[in-house]
This record gives sequence, structure tokens and C-alpha cells, in this order.
Amino acid sequence: MTSPVLYAREQTIAVAEFRTVLAESGMDAIRPVEDEARLAAMLAGANLIVTARRAEDGKLIGISRSITDFSWVCYLAELAVSAEAQKLGIGQGLLAEMRRILGSGVSIVLQSVPEAVGFYQRAGMKPASDTFIYRRKQ
Repeated sequence: MTSPVLYAREQTIAVAEFRTVLAESGMDAIRPVEDEARLAAMLAGANLIVTARRAEDGKLIGISRSITDFSWVCYLAELAVSAEAQKLGIGQGLLAEMRRILGSGVSIVLQSVPEAVGFYQRAGMKPASDTFIYRRKQ
């Protein structure tokens, strides 16, 4: 991929675009990509969506979807980058844009899949041993 990437905060994106980037990133194995209503609800419930798009054609190649109070904490629910754009700094770019928008007074918290732990460590995030979770049933 040689074209420049445009990062932006978007109020919402189309469910089809969201589904595509999840599938192209490999997250389709752990996200409900066949449940359009649930994907729509996930997008509607997010209040910070940052996108990475190819400048040449506007194709969505990366997304971060978060829930935040813009004051204290931000929960990063997804960070997905299409396979064609992985290893090009797009994930780092999405995190940097989130941090720019949120400012230094807001913590970013996420639950990583085991395969992505190294990425978050290289991004400078620290693991938190005092995190707790009620797992979803469906």
C-alpha cells in the first residue's frame, strides 16, 4: 500500500464498511459479523470512532471503536486494520489519533486477544493485572 492514509473522527460509519474491515482484519472470528443488527448497535453505542481511510479512494482500512467520557477513561472496544494495511503503522496511527483527540488526561483501556498483546506492548501500553470481567454469554 503506497497511498497516504487519512485519519479522522467519524460520527458513524456504514455497517457494511464496519463488517468488511472486521472481516479483512481477521476479527470476523471473534466479532458477530453476520449479525447486522448487533453490528449496528455496536456502532450506535460508540461515541468515539476513529477511522483510517486510503486517501486515493476513501476505502476504510482501519477503525478504532470506543466508549468514553472524554474526561477520565476511554474503553477501546475494537482496533481493526485490514490485512492489506497491516504492518504499515495504521494501528499505531489510530491509537495516536485517539490520544490526540482524548488528550493526556484520559486513560485508554482495552482487552486484547492473545495474538495482539505484542502490538499493544510495542505501542507503549502497559498490562493491567487488576482488571476484572463478566464474560458475555452470547
